[in-house]
Amino acid sequence: MVERDNELKGTTFTISVLHISDGKPERIRQLLAAKVAQAPLFFNCAPLVINVERLADIPDFEQLKELVESEDFVLVGITGTQNEAMKTAAKAAGLAVMASGKSRKAEHPPEKTPIPAPVVEVTATPAPLVPSKVHVGPVRSGQQLYAAGTSLVILGSVSPGAEVIADDSIHIYGTLRGRAIAGAKGNTQARIYCQQLQAELLSIAGTFQLSDALPAGLIQQPVHVRLDNEQLRIDHIK
Repeated sequence: MVERDNELKGTTFTISVLHISDGKPERIRQLLAAKVAQAPLFFNCAPLVINVERLADIPDFEQLKELVESEDFVLVGITGTQNEAMKTAAKAAGLAVMASGKSRKAEHPPEKTPIPAPVVEVTATPAPLVPSKVHVGPVRSGQQLYAAGTSLVILGSVSPGAEVIADDSIHIYGTLRGRAIAGAKGNTQARIYCQQLQAELLSIAGTFQLSDALPAGLIQQPVHVRLDNEQLRIDHIK
């Protein structure tokens, strides 16, 4: 029997970020409760980071942590501050102090670009293609479909309360009334297509948009959804 040592490895996880402009607990509770009500399965026990960039005063992080957990989220840390006192207070409450990719670049400007090494061409055997998962017929309320490692094609409509998930793109040849989650393992190139948009939730690689934020002019229209500068972009299919 081969024994393996414990290892520390880097990986990427999808985490929602809550941007707050004041530390009033009731206002934050109302915001979280409203989001959970729109997509309870999507947010259940979801990790959450609070962006405190707009806060002038240091909030009670212990109280914030209890509040967030009471709404079935898991508060893992804060981001958006260079205030050392705020960082210390967050750490004392057991929270991580996190920096976005953009913040890290600002704190650590790139060094001189080294002279590139000579390019060596290597012929690799292409990875085998994983065929798309195809579902024929409607996806009913309470039903969940997941296409692991590939795209998902729905030849029908997705009902309210239904959830379709894919590690790659999602193609819906019908009306999307439920939740569509593409790029579930972080694929930022994944896309969502549907013939009629009435979605409860759209998500690509963890960046999501709920029904109340959908562009009014694109409701009940054929659309194409993709990530553009870390934001969801919804375009009409002509």
